[in-house]
Amino acid sequence: MPQTIFVNLPVADLARSVAFYEAVGATRHPRFSDETATCMVFSESIHMMLMTHAKFAEFCPRPIADARQMIQVLLCLSAASRAEVNGKVEAAVAAGGKADPSKIDEYEMMYGRSFEDPDGHLWGINWIDPALTGSPQGAAAAA
Repeated sequence: MPQTIFVNLPVADLARSVAFYEAVGATRHPRFSDETATCMVFSESIHMMLMTHAKFAEFCPRPIADARQMIQVLLCLSAASRAEVNGKVEAAVAAGGKADPSKIDEYEMMYGRSFEDPDGHLWGINWIDPALTGSPQGAAAAA
């Protein structure tokens, strides 16, 4: 059975964060959402719980860090193409995020950009050329 990852993020304004993540491609899962937390689905195996600070504090004994001041985690998602990478960053900016707080990664086999969400959480979006990675999908694409 494949594992599912649930990323939990504290957010200052739950409605604003839900709208932001919908704009970059996640969908709201109503069954696991209420006025204190919302489950956002990126794929069958990647889910994110956006939680109000009060709700997040119920799970963690430490103070909530201000993500604009310090980094605890860098979250990354894959993209199917360079155009998808650029599109995700553009969607993030249009929804109130900040483009490219980290340097753009430009390599022969990889292209990556980043965005910052309204709470300061950093996300990377990366495309890796399957023809150059040695993966079975890449071998088929190169043939």
